[in-house]
Amino acid sequence: MNRKLIIAVDGYSSCGKSTFAKAIARELNYFYVDSGAMYRAVTLYCIRKGYINGQNLREEEISRSMDDIHIRFRYNPDIKEYETYLNGENIEDEIRQFEVSSFVSVISKIKAVRQRLVEIQREIGMMKGIVMDGRDIGTVVFPDADIKIFMTASEEVRAERRYKELQEKGVRVEFKDVLSNIAERDMIDSGREISPLRQAEDAYVLDNTNMTVSQQMDWFREILNSKAGK
Repeated sequence: MNRKLIIAVDGYSSCGKSTFAKAIARELNYFYVDSGAMYRAVTLYCIRKGYINGQNLREEEISRSMDDIHIRFRYNPDIKEYETYLNGENIEDEIRQFEVSSFVSVISKIKAVRQRLVEIQREIGMMKGIVMDGRDIGTVVFPDADIKIFMTASEEVRAERRYKELQEKGVRVEFKDVLSNIAERDMIDSGREISPLRQAEDAYVLDNTNMTVSQQMDWFREILNSKAGK
């Protein structure tokens, strides 16, 4: 397929959206955008500034700060992946820490945060040839995306994946806390008033509970070939 596409990958927390979206981007030589990393970057900024106190947020300060937050993705040839930069600083590792995960869903509920990041995401999408993953890409950011995918998996499997990821990074955390965090994020993401997590009507649904990345890519190729045939 010669025409450049916009591919939206939405789904629940820790269901492998980023891994899958990166694999698609590599195969098609597309630009990959981790929208979740953008919300994590804002969350990290708010933590550093002291705008988060428990579950209490200083929303006015956060909203006013959005113009001071600049997020970019830069390709690292050493690892062959894009990394997240906040105001010129590489924060890729820091935004994956459990503290950021604990607050990212509540930060994502703030209207000014979502409005600004959606603006940035749409600007990126103007060049096409991108794969973007997140919670509202196919429903809000790119409702006319060429291919929409909605991913899901069981809570236990998602928690196990996230737990192993944290363990590999040396983060000490209990599995029960990870599982609880997954359930809480699902509730917040699906229940928020602004851009809630939901499946687009024309999305292809992928339950990858018992699938490898290779099997997921076989599934995607069938969709892509079908799209090309049309």
